[in-house]
Amino acid sequence: MSKGNFRTFDPAKEDGAEPPQPRGNSLRDRIRRSEQAQQPAPATSRSGYVHQPQAQPELEPPSASAQQEAPQEAAAPQQDHSPAPAQEQTERPAPQPSPREEAANAPVAAQAEKQPNPEDSPQQASDGDNAIQPIGVVLEIAGSGSQVAIDLQRLTECADDKDPSVAMAGQVGSQIKIRVGNSWLLASVRNQKRDRKAGSILANIDFLGEGVEEKLTGRLHGFRRGVTRYPVPGALVYPASTADLKQVYASDGRSAVTIGKVYPTKDIRAGIYVDAMLGKHFALLGSTGTGKSTSAALILHRICEAAPEGHIVMIDPHGEYASAFRQTGVILDVSNLQMPYWIMNFEEHCEVLLTSNGNDRQIDADILARCLLKARQKSRLAEQMGKITVDSPIPYLLSDLSNAIQDAMGKLDKATNSAPYMRIKNKLEELKTDPRYQFMFSGMLVADTMADFISKIFRMPAGGKPISIIDVSGVPSDITSTVVAVLSRLVFDFAIWGREEKTTPILLVCEEAHRYVPSEKNADGNSVGTILSRIAKEGRKYGISLGLITQRPSDLAEGVLSQCGTIISMRLNNDRDQDFVRAAMPEGARGFLDAIPALRNRECIICGEGVAIPIRVSFDNLEEVKRPASEDPSFVEMWSQSGGEEDIVQRTVQRWRSQG
Repeated sequence: MSKGNFRTFDPAKEDGAEPPQPRGNSLRDRIRRSEQAQQPAPATSRSGYVHQPQAQPELEPPSASAQQEAPQEAAAPQQDHSPAPAQEQTERPAPQPSPREEAANAPVAAQAEKQPNPEDSPQQASDGDNAIQPIGVVLEIAGSGSQVAIDLQRLTECADDKDPSVAMAGQVGSQIKIRVGNSWLLASVRNQKRDRKAGSILANIDFLGEGVEEKLTGRLHGFRRGVTRYPVPGALVYPASTADLKQVYASDGRSAVTIGKVYPTKDIRAGIYVDAMLGKHFALLGSTGTGKSTSAALILHRICEAAPEGHIVMIDPHGEYASAFRQTGVILDVSNLQMPYWIMNFEEHCEVLLTSNGNDRQIDADILARCLLKARQKSRLAEQMGKITVDSPIPYLLSDLSNAIQDAMGKLDKATNSAPYMRIKNKLEELKTDPRYQFMFSGMLVADTMADFISKIFRMPAGGKPISIIDVSGVPSDITSTVVAVLSRLVFDFAIWGREEKTTPILLVCEEAHRYVPSEKNADGNSVGTILSRIAKEGRKYGISLGLITQRPSDLAEGVLSQCGTIISMRLNNDRDQDFVRAAMPEGARGFLDAIPALRNRECIICGEGVAIPIRVSFDNLEEVKRPASEDPSFVEMWSQSGGEEDIVQRTVQRWRSQG
């Protein structure tokens, strides 16, 4: 075949081709073109809605296409004036009204002058239509997110909508949806910036999940986390309505507790899946004064109501939760804790009894290990058990330990001088005589009460009071970490040695967690950090749940917060704390993270395993009797009253001296 048989194909030069029309590049024009691409092409008009000229027809010179259609248009007035089909009436330009029609329509025209011209700007959508009309188009697609262009005028129209979810559409932290086939893809707006060239808004979004589109209503239902099918550039973006969010936040049948309302809606309840939250640990973060303690009490109250036979242990370093759980829990402090000293393992004994550092500490530890094992072996229970170790929780007498130290010091073949023995013995005598340590180092605690102590601490059986509040505010500061370490280790060891029995999940909640699980730069080598880190990493395998409450997440150990599957973040004012939380939260919550500094009191961002998608929640009000004693005093009110100060000082001094 010769080359002359071919010719260059140019659609613009073919017979019947229209000359090129000006193509609108505004975002609204792109949205309309995307809508037309998804719908069948109209059968009557070849120019379409996008290519309609914006100015009045009589002010423009006729185009070539108009001249071609001129004979056909000119013949129209000579035809019969019967009504044309509705479709043609809507697509053809309206005929010029007669003087009589102008006079009849004068009131209507006067009213229309107050409104924007429909030809110059699109008609403002009604409240019911905002949810079904697009607000933007997709520009770029990535694995976990996308970039979209949002029409600024459509945002203005949606801002007046009665539906609060639609009114917030397109704003940072709001939800939008994208149609993909016969399903909806839900996403969260992460940030915004102005596109000065196109006059629109560019926003980055994070994909949250997808749901099926109802054929009758077009709404979203059957939502599930994750994305299986991605949109393509040019796909339309729609606002997510309250009806859509109700389907998203609706419980999927798992056990859940409600703690507040989903922001910005007024009637959607915010729920947390208890099994998912507790099964993979959780953290409650927030600066001082944001309502963190009250929110923690609210969550624990909801869990206690849902599981009245649960087993919850809470470490309370300030004594503020006792007033909140007097009716639903057991309050244990230095007056009734009665924690036996012999329940400590060797490492915890060293923290309490050894005062030296460096090489001297290792020498003292070797001496204590030999003497402690001899003291334990003198117990009748040890004789029944057979072989025991220095860590075995076998009761022993403090006098037996003191005598063992004295005997070892008197031996002529000892490897060192008498100074290490005297240091340990003097510290032991101090603990026995100091009344502040009587809750632990009392001669009355020598009996084998381990089973009773564990039952009391772990609430087994619960008896309708599933939580025990361990108030350590009265514990001397030098052994507070050791007491918390003992309680935490008991939870872990009980779970390990109880694997042969029916699984009994236990929730351990630590207030002021940064004091017990500090970062490496603040670590002091206490055993409490070691055991809590181990619970965070391995506790899930044994049915142990860990709840961390802190106001300084940046001071937590690096690996602990990352082990928390659910993060409940209230307002954080410190930049380091915000960056630390941002690194621990999943990618889909990045849009919510920017709102952390702007949260109100008693508001939070919840993300992770405990919720279907990241949500912003406004906590419920808690009854007065269920609130912790953590409210700030009113200085003006308290300083405007007088009377009784002398008696207050006398009683305070008396308690101070007695350390009770």
